[in-house]
Amino acid sequence: MAASSWQVALLALALCVLPALPAASAARAFFIFGDSLVDNGNNNYLLTSARADSWPYGIDTPDHRATGRFSNGKNVVDLISEQIGSVPVLPYLSPELDGQNLLVGANFASAGIGILNDTGIQFANIIRISKQLTYFEQYKHRLAKLYGPERAARVVGGALTLITLGGNDFVNNYYLVPYSARSREFSLPDYIKYILSEYKQVLRRIHGLGARRILVTGVGPIGCVPAELAMHSLDGSCDPELQRASEAYNPQMEAMLNELNAEVGSGGGNGAVFVAVNTRRMHDDFIADPKAYGFVTAKEACCGQGRFNGIGICTMVSSLCANRDEYVFWDAFHPTERANRLIAQNYLTGSTDYISPMNLSTILHLDRHLHD
Repeated sequence: MAASSWQVALLALALCVLPALPAASAARAFFIFGDSLVDNGNNNYLLTSARADSWPYGIDTPDHRATGRFSNGKNVVDLISEQIGSVPVLPYLSPELDGQNLLVGANFASAGIGILNDTGIQFANIIRISKQLTYFEQYKHRLAKLYGPERAARVVGGALTLITLGGNDFVNNYYLVPYSARSREFSLPDYIKYILSEYKQVLRRIHGLGARRILVTGVGPIGCVPAELAMHSLDGSCDPELQRASEAYNPQMEAMLNELNAEVGSGGGNGAVFVAVNTRRMHDDFIADPKAYGFVTAKEACCGQGRFNGIGICTMVSSLCANRDEYVFWDAFHPTERANRLIAQNYLTGSTDYISPMNLSTILHLDRHLHD
């Protein structure tokens, strides 16, 4: 049921004013790994087609310039940085990431990558997850050289870490083309088991490198993004096969995280190292009823071309909407800043249906004694 105008106004106010956090949270570093949902500019430094460094990307930033984020403005990690009292984390490849900026953390994410090394091969020169972890090791050595090994260990151990992977392993691998190599090799259930077994090794390594609070996002509603609607939907209905993939993947990912928590001795509840973020559920709310959240559409992208504005990439010659706040999707795959604010709010205060076993507010409260 659609919300009344005063309900929408209250929601807008809530999105602009996030809850106050403990002052100690300002000292906490933030590390990000993953794909285009969290890349904030690493691919600007690479010869790849997976870039967001030209207008109209960044159209709603203060200077209206593209930053490398796949958004009209801020992405979800920018908004989480705000929540933990930090300045935005710099891309690892940025020449500005040096000196005191290293204490804030680093963003290692790169658009186009997946859990598997053969995901996103069409994008060529991107930072695959194994390389992102190598860069994390380099970061630790740089930090220790400047501030000493003890302080470096405290910064890493007291940091918040977020990793976003998995979606590309479906849309840019298994389902990229009919009868893809991976779909011929694996049934969908076996493919999910395989990529989760590979993901488990990645997460073990991040933990082995010192991370102790690791938010792990699931796969969103990949069958509902404008790119897939343009290719597979006649009436705007989500693609059932891609939705089936995310529905099967997410609970198995959460079970894998429970296994890892038991393995590292953290158990569940407030002691959990690995925290499951149900991004599918976070998106589903406003995809199912966009008007209740102040959106006009959850089907058509703001920037693009063709059916649902979902064909091709967002460029300066694309069809561009006038009011980005009315759209769930900025381009064929990525949310608008306003949708990202809704998602970030669920990180902060969501129930265990959205983030489990605890939300970010609880994590920040529990961990305030860890900050350097």
